[in-house]
Formats: sequence, structure tokens, C-alpha cells
Amino acid sequence: MSGSTARSVALELVGRVIDDGAFSNRLLPALLARSGLDARDRAFATELAFGTLRRRLVLDPWIERAANRPIDRVTPPEARHALRLGAYQLTAGVAPHAAVSATVDLVPGRARGFVNAVLRRLASTPLEPGAGSGPEAIAARTGMRAWAVEELTRLVGDEAEAAAAAFASRAPLSIRVVGGAAALASVRAELDAVGVTAVPGSIDDGCLVTEDGGDPRRLPGFAEGRWTVQDQASAFVVAALGPTSGEDVYDACAAPGGKSLFAAELVGPEGTVLAADASPRRVSLIAKGAARLGQAPWLLAQDAARPAVSRSFVRVLIDAPCSGLGAARRRPELLWRVGKEGVSGLAARQLAIATAAGEALAPGGRLVYAVCTFTRGETDAVCDALLRARPALRPVVTPGPDGPAERHRLWPHRHGCDGMFVAAFERVS
Repeated sequence: MSGSTARSVALELVGRVIDDGAFSNRLLPALLARSGLDARDRAFATELAFGTLRRRLVLDPWIERAANRPIDRVTPPEARHALRLGAYQLTAGVAPHAAVSATVDLVPGRARGFVNAVLRRLASTPLEPGAGSGPEAIAARTGMRAWAVEELTRLVGDEAEAAAAAFASRAPLSIRVVGGAAALASVRAELDAVGVTAVPGSIDDGCLVTEDGGDPRRLPGFAEGRWTVQDQASAFVVAALGPTSGEDVYDACAAPGGKSLFAAELVGPEGTVLAADASPRRVSLIAKGAARLGQAPWLLAQDAARPAVSRSFVRVLIDAPCSGLGAARRRPELLWRVGKEGVSGLAARQLAIATAAGEALAPGGRLVYAVCTFTRGETDAVCDALLRARPALRPVVTPGPDGPAERHRLWPHRHGCDGMFVAAFERVS
């Protein structure tokens, strides 16, 4: 990518995520690695790309009014995405002349005049947030689809807009330190020495949170396996599972492995962690992370709904595949990519996995069901159906940030972490 700029990298990522269905969090590191950009331009490219994706549903109507046509009719695709990229810059404090001229330079020759004219029109027509308190109005201001805002309204009432805005914001870097309180203090001091201010997590005291970390792989302690990138909500799931020294743990949907590797640390060399996933490629990600952290879980590629597991475990974790809305701060395309119509199919898959995994739970053992989303169909409805399908299970009260409960919901606007649903069960004899 000789001659790459922050804007050209951002434009490529936006186009491939929107047009090709790529995942922003997976694609961005690869684009940056071959871009040749320095740290400052890498950070700028990340902000432009993720900001544009995050605000897509807010920006598109504004662009369409200035262009006098639906944005999907703007051709070629580079011009369409350049309009989005330029429009985002105009709302993000970039000088208008730079936002317009540098973005127009990325567009093929014949479309440059049109993109230039539309962006100049936008520069003189401020984006109005709009009024109203209904799901459509909140969606127009935050960028989260209206059906998801409606779900939020049912769950958090008047906090729906605050919740949607939090999901549509940039997440801080959250890391989990390996080795306890002394190791955490040491890592915190090392980060401070390189100008990175990190504070202890409010949900998990083994985590540190920072707003100015940059590329985490370049920070002290990462290469040596002294810490790993992990949101506090993810660490909370493992805390709810509660593995202790010497226990056996089965993580049915483990990739990329953060929860499995945390559990492996807690059970120690006397215990065992079986980390399974449907994709052999994603199982290899667990192996890579395990090698860096000095862990050695058992690894298995399988369909979690039809598992190859035949033994029992005292701890079973189901971090089920889901709509992922709770992780939208880190994968902004989830704000608009997920459709309401897909939730029922996901719920059926989640129930099949949970029901099958329940077979591997030993009497007296604990099963935790977790999803990084908030839709009722993927959370309470699945848990209710699981209790009907597995009458030997009973709900278990576990500690949480809002007090002890059988089911916990974590929210970015309340708890400062990813959105997560966590429910614990015990198998009676």
C-alpha cells in the first residue's frame, strides 16, 4: 500500500465493511500493518474509519439531502463511501477545507466534481440532530437501528437514548492483568512510565482501563504475556462462572479465547480448561493467545449444538454466538448490520447450544449463559426455554454491579463496559 494515507486506509475499510460484509475489528489491523503509516496516522485512520461506520445512519440522510438522490445510487462505490468519510470529518472537528479537498483526492476522476460539490454543500449546511423521543428519532440521532432502540426502551425506559448513544461511542482500551494485585500495580506503573494513564476497572478489579493506549500490541507487557486485551464485561462472565483451583471447565463457544484463558489462570495447572469452537481457524486464535499467556488449555473444533464432549465438568460456560449489539463500541457496523428478523434464528441456535452443553454439567456444577447483546429474545427467553428443556437446572444468584441477582445486564452507559447478559445455573442431583 505504498503511498497510503490515513484517509485512504479509512476509505478502504469503510467500503469493505459496508459492501463486502467485512468485520471492522478484524480487517483494520491488517490494513494498518501494510499501510506503512506512523502511530499518529494509524490512530487518525482508526478514528475516521470507525467514526464513519458508527455514524453511518446519521450521516446518510444528511448526504442524501445534499446530493438530491439516495446514497445507494451514488456511483462508483468509492464516491459513495468518500461522501460518508467526508461528512463524518465535517462533524468531527476536522477543518472543512481539509475534510473536503483531501477526501475528494481519493475519488476516481469522473466522480470528483460531484463529491466535491456535495461535500461543500454539507460544509455550509450543519447537521441538525432532529427532535422527538420515539425510537425513530433516537435512531436518527445515535445511529442505532430503530428496532434495537425500541428493545432498549422496553428494558431501560427513559435511559434508552443514553444507552444507544453509549453503544454508538468509542470504547476505551480495557486490559486484564495476569497474576493478581501485585502484577496489576506493576503493569499500571509501566504504562504510566510511557505516558499511558490507566485506572482500575469498576466492574473487575483485575482490569485496567485507559483512554490513550493506542495500539495495545506496542504497549509494555503485551508481548511478554503479562496482560491481555479484555473488556470488563468479559471478565465479569468468568467471575460469574467462578472457577477455582483444580476444577475442570468446558467453554463451549470459546474463540477468540479470552474467557477460556482467564479460567485457565484461575484453575491453575491442577485444573483443566476445554476450549471449543466451531471454526478450526478460530480455535487457532485461542492457541495463539494461550501461547502468549503461557497457558495450555485443551482445544477442540466442534459444533457446540452437537458436541463431541462426553465427560462432565463442574463449570460450563456458554458464551453463545449472538447479534453482538453489546459490542458495538468495538465493532461499529453492528449498530446497523443486525436486523430484527435475525434474532429468532439466533435464539434457536443459542438454545440448542445451551441445551447440549447442559449435558456436560456435573451434578452440583455451575453453568453460565452469556451473550454480548440485550435483546429479550436472546437473553431472558433463551434462559426460560433452557429451564424448561433442562429441568435439572435451577437459577443461581451471583454478585453483580447492581447487587446479587440470578440474571445480570451490564450497560456501557451505567457500568462503563460492553453490553452483556449473564445468567448462572446449577445442576441439582
